[in-house]
Amino acid sequence: MTAMQLAAFQANSGFTPFATASVLIGLVFAVLLLWGVWALRTAYVGWSEQRISQRQFLGVAVRFFALYLVLTFFLLS
Repeated sequence: MTAMQLAAFQANSGFTPFATASVLIGLVFAVLLLWGVWALRTAYVGWSEQRISQRQFLGVAVRFFALYLVLTFFLLS
């Protein structure tokens, strides 16, 4: 963005584009963590009640952590 565009954005919104980006990235990670807790808890309950195998439970955990690492790499680098 040019200096004029930055000034216009800040004048109309009251905050900088960097602050907006930080809030949006924070929201993405908050939603991801909430979804991850839900997915891991659901998988754990299924595993403890022997509705899914230990391998399936570990698959859910590995997929969540992989998604978290990929999003961290792309959004925070």
